[in-house]
Amino acid sequence: MKEITVISGKGGTGKTSLAASLVSLAENTAVADCDVDAADLHLVLNPRVEQVNDFSGGKSSAIIPDKCTGCGKCHELCRFGAVVKNTDQKTVFTIDPIACEGCGVCSYFCPEKAIEFKQAVNGQWFISSTRYGPMVHAKLGIAQENSGKLVSLVRSQVKIIAEEKGLPYIIVDGPPGIGCPVIASVTGTDCVLIVTEPTLSGQHDLERVVELINFFKIPAYLCINKFDINPEMSDIIEKKAMAAGVKVVGRVHYDRNVTGAQVKKLPVVEMPNTPAAADVRTMWSNLLQEITAATKVS
Repeated sequence: MKEITVISGKGGTGKTSLAASLVSLAENTAVADCDVDAADLHLVLNPRVEQVNDFSGGKSSAIIPDKCTGCGKCHELCRFGAVVKNTDQKTVFTIDPIACEGCGVCSYFCPEKAIEFKQAVNGQWFISSTRYGPMVHAKLGIAQENSGKLVSLVRSQVKIIAEEKGLPYIIVDGPPGIGCPVIASVTGTDCVLIVTEPTLSGQHDLERVVELINFFKIPAYLCINKFDINPEMSDIIEKKAMAAGVKVVGRVHYDRNVTGAQVKKLPVVEMPNTPAAADVRTMWSNLLQEITAATKVS
């Protein structure tokens, strides 16, 4: 079983569209959407949700009105401004759940034991089925943290399912950037497919993500999406990638059919006679050749 993680240095490069196409080309595969802050792979793959589970990435505090005497100890000790003094409610103080950092100081020092400190629900994760295979995806709550922990949970669950079903591939749609959720998406994966675009910002963000991947010593491959909108920049990016040890496995034309496929909830490779579909098929073939060659060497 091989885990292929698709990432990008910045948002808007077409990463999710290409990931959806890889899922289609891999046919019987397991899928994970690890872009939990802004998950959208489900918009193309149209999964049927079979299980819904709450995700808790930490704890939060809440005042019990019947026990609170309004002494103000929690307000005095809170360093995050989460304890708010009321003027028109029965309780003197309340705790803002968004501002609360879950440190537990208020609960520990409350003389009346009037503050609950319990697991917070920060989001949900789902086990779904698609016509390509099982899918694990998630949704982080608004203004919630611990996205890296949720990403790790999604990856662990999809691996369990893939192993149980004996599936040959796991396709992971990772988040953009180089932060904690990206690190959680790529650590331990078999290879990374980086998607970039031929712009100056695309080049700079690619350099950052390549530095990250090289630090973890993960085999990395590159796809330049919409390469024909700036061929000169595409050439520059390709040379820089190769100099950094990243092999270029594909260039994809700018193609309006990609948007048309998204409207129809289809990967673009399922749109016949389109330039982008042909390019992605070639990229997938090249990527498989590289993975097979790397496996033989190892």
